[in-house]
Amino acid sequence: MTRKPLPARRPLQLVRLVLWLLVAVAIAGTLALVFLAPGKKMTASAIGGPFSLVDQNGATVTEAALKGHPSLMFFGYTFCPDVCPTTLLSASNWLKALGPDGDRLKVYFVTVDPERDTVAQMKAYLQAFDPRIIGLTGARSAVDPMLKEFRVYSKKSGEGDDYAMDHSAAVYMLDDNGDFVGTVDYQEDEKTAMEKIRRLVKG
Repeated sequence: MTRKPLPARRPLQLVRLVLWLLVAVAIAGTLALVFLAPGKKMTASAIGGPFSLVDQNGATVTEAALKGHPSLMFFGYTFCPDVCPTTLLSASNWLKALGPDGDRLKVYFVTVDPERDTVAQMKAYLQAFDPRIIGLTGARSAVDPMLKEFRVYSKKSGEGDDYAMDHSAAVYMLDDNGDFVGTVDYQEDEKTAMEKIRRLVKG
């Protein structure tokens, strides 16, 4: 039985294949630019850096505040419709589940929308969650460098007063030296999240 020759790949299919390959290369290049600062390798030490913001009580908070205790850090905004309140509620539950160990863990909620998230707004918003959660805000000129240091994605979506902010949803875990050691993903399984957090607190 004679096999029929396979049909030649159409030129259009080849063009599409090449285009998809180019897209894949472009995405890989973009990720490298996001996660690799000039002169740095893609390591945990490349995430984090100096900052100077204010908390919901108006006190200045810098990177020095991350020393001496483990921390969880989440980036979002008070007008967020779902991800932020869900994550802050989870953080409140984590602190409660830790019992006395919860007092060793600092939880920071850093705004990506400082134009609306004033000190007063942050204070009023955080009253709905565990009182140990610390909100951080400041001028745009102070917030943006921190977002860059921590490799946080954020982008304004929409116009007018009702705009939204697209942003990273993971919770950063920092050890008692203030160094990045991992993340708790958005809506991660509760058991898995608590295992990570307990290991973080125990050091």
